[in-house]
Amino acid sequence: MKFLKQCIMLKVLKPGFFNTIQDKGRFGFAKIGVPFSGVMDSYAADISNSVLNNSLEAAVIEITFGCEFQFFCDTFICISGADFSPQINQKAIGLNKKIRVSKNDILSFGKASYGLRCYFAVAGGVQSEVKLNSRSFYKGITEAFVLQKGMKIPILEILKSELGAYSSIKINKAHFNLKEIKCYKGPEFELLENQQQEELFLKMFSVSKDANRMGYRLNEVLKNSLPSILTSAVLPGTVQLTPSGKFIILMKDCQVTGGYPRVLQLPEAAINCLAQKSTNSKFQFVLEDL
Repeated sequence: MKFLKQCIMLKVLKPGFFNTIQDKGRFGFAKIGVPFSGVMDSYAADISNSVLNNSLEAAVIEITFGCEFQFFCDTFICISGADFSPQINQKAIGLNKKIRVSKNDILSFGKASYGLRCYFAVAGGVQSEVKLNSRSFYKGITEAFVLQKGMKIPILEILKSELGAYSSIKINKAHFNLKEIKCYKGPEFELLENQQQEELFLKMFSVSKDANRMGYRLNEVLKNSLPSILTSAVLPGTVQLTPSGKFIILMKDCQVTGGYPRVLQLPEAAINCLAQKSTNSKFQFVLEDL
């Protein structure tokens, strides 16, 4: 696909809440306390980039609540992940499809039908500033940490001669309502008593209202007498057991060290599924062998 020069050609008309620009995240900076960040659901984000033949490293806009954009150039877009009833010029558009947009078109998002996060990709990827090898928003690293009204986002303009081909991907919606979250034993798992270990995999857990890009707290309690540990490395997907017996599942903007026992570790695919679960969504941990 051929592009014209990079320009500020996407304007935020309504920023919504907690909407950000994300790519695969920044790596190699944990030693100075910088989180990984990046898209919460890499499965969904990869779909939007793949449909547009973008690099999977290309930055996208991660949306958790309704917002609105105006285009100032011709391009292609793809919306993947949660269904937030996207529209162009007040006409509904499909998900997981390559869609042509023209100069002055308005893209808006509204009522959620399923899922918690959707991904808005543009041909060539969002061209926002790169900080520490990533475009991912994070407070204190990038100039902005959420979308703001009036913000102008650089994207690439498509040559009109390139505006002919279309594509789409059919997805399995089980990704959004999966009840089984696969996991591995964490470094402190064996410190749990046998009864605690059994209960951990028999109990149904639910997401509390305290859930964001840093971490998901769960509502249910596991009786806990484990002491705190020396501050140790943690990653997105680390499941910590707090002194109160409640769990925290660390997500993409989590800190790089922690002092609570790390009883489980989620793989990337499990983080993707969890990222689409809203308050009170229920699930069960399922232990996988390494």
